[in-house]
Amino acid sequence: MENNVVVELKNCNIYQGGNLILKDVQLTIRKGEFVYLIGKTGTGKSSLLKTLYGNIPLMQGEGQVCGFNLRHLTWKNVPFLRRNLGIVFQDFQLLTDRDVNNNLMFVLQATGWTDKNLMKEKINHVLGKVGLKGKGHKMPYEMSGGEQQRVDIARALLNNPKLILADEPTGNLDPDTSDEIMHLLHSICADYGTAIVMATHDYSIIQKFRSRILRTEHGMVTDNATVVY
Repeated sequence: MENNVVVELKNCNIYQGGNLILKDVQLTIRKGEFVYLIGKTGTGKSSLLKTLYGNIPLMQGEGQVCGFNLRHLTWKNVPFLRRNLGIVFQDFQLLTDRDVNNNLMFVLQATGWTDKNLMKEKINHVLGKVGLKGKGHKMPYEMSGGEQQRVDIARALLNNPKLILADEPTGNLDPDTSDEIMHLLHSICADYGTAIVMATHDYSIIQKFRSRILRTEHGMVTDNATVVY
């Protein structure tokens, strides 16, 4: 796999629960690329994302994500794949019983960090990147939806991921806040060279922030798809 290729799927059939969901998937995503993933509910968007982060095993075809061979993944090395990934959720999934700093500290400890000074330095860096410098002491319930989504993105950045998978990251946000999050995600692509795959139903965002589009439909993934606005 080329150095700048982050995701490569060749002739992949994606199954869930024994059912063929997507057939003959061909996909290449390179460093620093921003890609939308669209499609009606039930057409395989989530199955594709879950395959990329090792939640659904790849049974047929060839697949590489961040240098990991998806056909050879075992439950033991899935955590190592996920250290190279960032995952951003629609509903934030922050730990509500601890402040922002400790939400981020939890992830660092879970992924093998031990040096307290380096951990604090990393947390300050990612909070600065997402525009939340000095807000690490806040509890999630003290923050707006947009701020909580920024914390979720900061969490995804902690281990310098080569790839961020964002599942409807603007789904619970108002239009102005959605725009702020989109500017932030695009700046992460540009500044860090991180590839981002973003699943969304919001075509107004796709129109405003133009980029490559993947569409799931009829059991297939269409690359460089077009959207009728």
